[in-house]
Amino acid sequence: MAEQTTEAQSKPRRTGVVSSDKMDKTRTVVVERLVKHALYHKYIRRKTVLKVHDEENASREGDRVEVEFSRPLSKTKRWKLVRVVEQAARID
Repeated sequence: MAEQTTEAQSKPRRTGVVSSDKMDKTRTVVVERLVKHALYHKYIRRKTVLKVHDEENASREGDRVEVEFSRPLSKTKRWKLVRVVEQAARID
C-alpha cells in the first residue's frame, strides 16, 4: 500500500534564533547545527542564515522560532514562520 503524506509532514522544518527583526514582515533566523569533521572526528558548529516571512511581526530579536520551507516569497525569502517556541527576555 502506498503511504500517504500530509502537507505538514512533507515540508522541512527548522528551529533557530531570530538575529534581526529590523525589516517589516521579515526576520533573519540563524539555525545552528553540529557536524562531525571527516578526518579529525571533532564536532564543528555550522550555521545557516534564513530569511523568514512573519506576517504578524510576532517574533522579536532573540526569540527561538520554528520555520518551514515554502514557495519563493521574494528574491531571498523562502521560509515561513510557524510559531514562536520561546520568547527572549524583554527589557522595556
